[in-house]
Amino acid sequence: MTDDPKTPPRRYGLGRVFNEVPELYDRVRPGYPDGLFTDLVAVTGMDDRSSVLEVGCGTGQATRSLAALGCVVTAIEPGVDMAELARRRLASFRTVDVETSTFEEWDDRGRRFDVLVAASSWHWVDPSISWQRAHDVLRPGGWMALLGHVVVRRPDEPEVYGETADLHARFCPGNPDWGHPPLEEDVRSTDEGWGQVDDPGGLFGPAIVRWYPTVQWFDGNGFADHLRSLSPYRKLDRDVRDPLLDAVAERIRTRMGDRASRHYLSVLRVGQRAE
Repeated sequence: MTDDPKTPPRRYGLGRVFNEVPELYDRVRPGYPDGLFTDLVAVTGMDDRSSVLEVGCGTGQATRSLAALGCVVTAIEPGVDMAELARRRLASFRTVDVETSTFEEWDDRGRRFDVLVAASSWHWVDPSISWQRAHDVLRPGGWMALLGHVVVRRPDEPEVYGETADLHARFCPGNPDWGHPPLEEDVRSTDEGWGQVDDPGGLFGPAIVRWYPTVQWFDGNGFADHLRSLSPYRKLDRDVRDPLLDAVAERIRTRMGDRASRHYLSVLRVGQRAE
């Protein structure tokens, strides 16, 4: 799964709202750049003999890249419909098994893994359980890898929230989830640790951090669909969400030439299991 882990307190159950729109989620959410997986392999030494546990695989966007490396992947996903779509998308990979469960409740059956990967999903897992459980299911010398996207803005380019802030204020005033994305240069300056999730304490070594700039382009309707897949919009009542997103799409058509960008810094954070 993927979402901006920016707004505490974390709402662990809210992560399951993506199960309401699996096809939309799969169509509009950004994937991960090839260079990220190249670096993941270089840091961890992953190869076709490695076993990987993926936590919160969503519809299998990162899973496809892991499977293409030849690894044996066990992917767990709490959303029944998301997991079923992932199975269909990954049917050609015989080394992938998708299990429907939360990480907290998942039955590991004594299995141990070389690498644990969480792609924009770790902030949905209860931190009082997640780090210790990750440590427990990894073999000695195993690796923890958090993948994600941070939405950023560039000072010389129009940014959609800035162009539609008045619409957000009109249709859903006072919502704490609204706000300008940070500047790309400011995000790049925060390149230590595990990011905006709880610290693992002494369970894992120092995180190695790599950034990868990516961008998605949308027309007005496409951008509205993208927002429709995000948790701050999913949690809105439909009679608020739909008029807001219709107005956003119209604003992009009329004021932005029906072309809007979503800039990201994709990020890889990798640390080795402490003994």
